[in-house]
Amino acid sequence: MSSLGWEVIGVTDTEGGRAEWTFPAEPGAVRDARAAVRGRLRDWGLESLADLTALLVSELVTNALRHATGPIGVRLVRPAAPGDVLRVEVSDPFPDLPRERTARPEDESGRGLQLVAHTSRRWGTRPGGVGKTVWFELAVPG
Repeated sequence: MSSLGWEVIGVTDTEGGRAEWTFPAEPGAVRDARAAVRGRLRDWGLESLADLTALLVSELVTNALRHATGPIGVRLVRPAAPGDVLRVEVSDPFPDLPRERTARPEDESGRGLQLVAHTSRRWGTRPGGVGKTVWFELAVPG
């Protein structure tokens, strides 16, 4: 448990233009990732993006928890200038790349990537040495 009240396996870097955390693949990871992201965006003066970013991170960490058994990484890359983009990445050790699909009204899941696709400026996936990364970008108000 970190001194901030949430569990994190490791913090790679939270200074400068990026922040990275690794969370255990446990149900509390969603809440903990949301708290870490909100805190960093507040520190960066990007509170206007906190709600949407936390929601999208929640969706991607939830997807990772459904499929992966190992740690989940969350990375934020701070925009270089006003009007630039905030880049957010969620990584897990499950190698299969996710696909956006249209959920039926009776489906209890399947809307996370659709939400990411419709609310972010751009999004995508990339395979890693182990697992994959799902990323999205949000426009920063100028």
